[in-house]
Amino acid sequence: MPVTVNALNADNFRHSLNIDNHELFTDLPKSLGGDDTAPSPHDYFDAALASCKALTLKLYAQRKGIPLTGVTVEVTRDDSEEQKGKYHLNVKLTLKGVLTDQQRDELHRIADRCPIHKLMTTAEVSIETKLSEGAFSQ
Repeated sequence: MPVTVNALNADNFRHSLNIDNHELFTDLPKSLGGDDTAPSPHDYFDAALASCKALTLKLYAQRKGIPLTGVTVEVTRDDSEEQKGKYHLNVKLTLKGVLTDQQRDELHRIADRCPIHKLMTTAEVSIETKLSEGAFSQ
């Protein structure tokens, strides 16, 4: 499943982002010269964590028979030290449903075991960038 990003035009930073049969868009904030017409790459990074936690909790609760009726995950970032290699994400979970304290604690623990959380905090990520054959400018 490749993710493909293409410039929409040469006059701005808005790009299309295609994942399988889904089309999203990305842009830069105005502070970086973009038009802020779509989420930035940092927004998608943060959103990956939030959505993974929400989906993981829903799936886990369903499988364990926990009466979770909904979940809200709010992620805020502190990227003030990103240039120093520090990127801090704060996650606020709101669990909905008639839950016991034990179920709430269990779901809280499970949220930090979602695949994206583990990927962001424990995996060694390797990235290899290659120039495609026959690349040309238009």
